[in-house]
Amino acid sequence: MSKDLTSAVQHIDVCICTYKRPELLKRLLEKLADQETEGRLTYSVVVVDNDRLRSAEPVVSANSSGVPVRYCVEVQQSIPLARNMAVENAQGDYIAFIDDDEFPTKRWLLSLLVACETYGVAGALGPVRPYFSEGAPDWVKRGKFYDRPSYPTGSIIDWRKGRTGNVLLKAGIIKSCPQPFRPDFRTGEDQDFFRRMIERGHSFVWCDEAVAYEMVPEIRWNRKFMLKRALLRGANSLAHPTFGAVDAAKSIIAVPIYTTALPFALLCGHHLFMSLLVKTFDHLGKLLALIGIKPISDQYVTE
Repeated sequence: MSKDLTSAVQHIDVCICTYKRPELLKRLLEKLADQETEGRLTYSVVVVDNDRLRSAEPVVSANSSGVPVRYCVEVQQSIPLARNMAVENAQGDYIAFIDDDEFPTKRWLLSLLVACETYGVAGALGPVRPYFSEGAPDWVKRGKFYDRPSYPTGSIIDWRKGRTGNVLLKAGIIKSCPQPFRPDFRTGEDQDFFRRMIERGHSFVWCDEAVAYEMVPEIRWNRKFMLKRALLRGANSLAHPTFGAVDAAKSIIAVPIYTTALPFALLCGHHLFMSLLVKTFDHLGKLLALIGIKPISDQYVTE
């Protein structure tokens, strides 16, 4: 990367949307206190509690990291509405998003800022790598259910790769939208945001040095959890404006083919069997939603 950066100190608001994960939120706030800035930036935190019972409030109240934290509550259970509230309460030059079950490396914010300024873009995204707690089954790791793709630093990101689990955005860009994340999306609202921003002419790059880790606790090793999440993900994909007849046809073809292949996948290893079963349930969720059946009624899969 070039070192020809602007000299002004930038302030970043780190936005965290959380739902009934007090222990993970506590860990994230502690890790955020260790950010290296090299005098290039200052930062504060915005926590949006999407639990009307305010389960995150004691964690925020007990925070002693020294990093300023602003606490808000979005009583309507909705990821897009929670993200929009975070944006409304952010006051910095940049807005960063990180999920409540993640934690960053020490140069996370600095690396993202350097990427934005070096490449002159509206935002930068970084990799999220799985962090397994002790005792994780081998089939979960081998199945790579929680692995995500990575790219060389400086790569231009298209909207399909856009997400808010690890991202830094210019505040002026995101605040120019009355409703940056559309509430009619149950998931995929981040991809929709990036699609609209790219259509407006904004560019986003990858920063492979800005690493965050995603906690993969025991509940996520549970087969039922993985399949319920696949159903929800599949059903929610219908809300995306790019979903069409071709996608529906793919699911109609995929479900019987994948189902037939399941016994053969099991012979090759449980990780391959579960990987194929998750894909089957993803397509099944789309088909159920197409005929008006909501396979998962909740906004979140927590168990």
